[in-house]
Amino acid sequence: MSANSPTTGRPAPEARDLRGDVLLAGALLVGAIVSAGLSSIAQLYGDDQADLGWALLYAAALTAPLAVRRRFPCTVAVVVSVLYFVAVTFRIPEIYVGNIAVFIAIYTVGAWVTDRRRAMLVRVLLIAGMFAWLLVTTFQAATAPTEGDFSRAGVFSPFVAFMLIQFLINGLFFGGAYYMGDRAYAAALERLALEERTAELEREREVTAAQAVALDRLRIARELHDVVAHHVSAMGVQAGAARSVLDRDPDAARSALAGVEASAREALGDLRHLLGTLRSPDDPTIDADGEVAASTVGLDALPALVERATQTGLPTTLTLLGDPVQVPAVVQVNLYRIAQEALTNARRHGGPDAAADVRLRYDPGSVELEVTNSGRVAAARPGGLGIVGMRERAASSGGTLEAGPRSRGGYLVRARIPVSGRSSPEERVDAAPLAGSRRPS
Repeated sequence: MSANSPTTGRPAPEARDLRGDVLLAGALLVGAIVSAGLSSIAQLYGDDQADLGWALLYAAALTAPLAVRRRFPCTVAVVVSVLYFVAVTFRIPEIYVGNIAVFIAIYTVGAWVTDRRRAMLVRVLLIAGMFAWLLVTTFQAATAPTEGDFSRAGVFSPFVAFMLIQFLINGLFFGGAYYMGDRAYAAALERLALEERTAELEREREVTAAQAVALDRLRIARELHDVVAHHVSAMGVQAGAARSVLDRDPDAARSALAGVEASAREALGDLRHLLGTLRSPDDPTIDADGEVAASTVGLDALPALVERATQTGLPTTLTLLGDPVQVPAVVQVNLYRIAQEALTNARRHGGPDAAADVRLRYDPGSVELEVTNSGRVAAARPGGLGIVGMRERAASSGGTLEAGPRSRGGYLVRARIPVSGRSSPEERVDAAPLAGSRRPS
């Protein structure tokens, strides 16, 4: 971030930061008192230096503002710089801790002032004032009578070299404070951005996990609805048929009851599979490659589904159109469940004279399943899950579903799902389980 772009992104100082500033001010106060005492004994300014009492007062006044340097960084920087200027002007015997205090004050302005334009102006004015003062003192020293400290003979005399050293040291001193303050501010912003990004990722992870759980529950609910609705409907029809012919045709009743038993076993098997899905942390319906396991139903089970529908009182035909292609296993499961639900609804609502036709059509780039029946059309029940579940299955595979009464009577369910497969001899062999279906001549 540039030094002159205003921002409010810098976090406010915490309580431990303020406690640390108090401890820093206390440590510098002790150091300033010791430095003032030793400088006074060493006669830092010779006979012109101020009394030790002024040095102790200066030490306290210089270090106390640093205790609140993060709360009022600009004010502290100005106060510390002015005090240092006064101390050097009046030859108060303490300069070493004063240098440290000025560095910390200027650094704090760069590190903690959120208004970057104000931070730049305050530091530039302070540094410019210090260099102007250095120029004045240099001019005074150059024009003062020679006291024998440094020779001034020659263009590049020892006196000139000493003054250049002063400018070099001050340039490095103030430049370092300026640069380190800006770097500390930029690092704080980067740390804050990283913390915000981490928190955002954590929120996204929680939302994603909740969505995954919801989607998994929705998928299991669809499977449970399809299994229970289909098998229980078939068992009800077969049990009713057995009851109606029990007295006059025991063999037919026995056959119908055998169908009830078979449907019950199949329903229990499907329910056991779903319960295994709920108990296991890994989805047993998905293999290591992300595909549906081989035990899951697919398009090759449509002939058996049509046969069971016929046996349970709904005459049903299966027609295969087009050249079969490879269809993803998940799409196969969804199409099978759509056909199962459509036949269940036809058997439940179509009436005793209803008949159904299942058509599986392979088009370039898509596969279409159409289930029609010729029975009556029941009024839609509020809260019904059949059509909703079929739409969700089609949408989960990127397809669409149409469902509604036909103009010539009966009901139509049509699902179209895009696929990217191409027909080949091997793929036609894979489609062999549908060979028992009839094809239009």
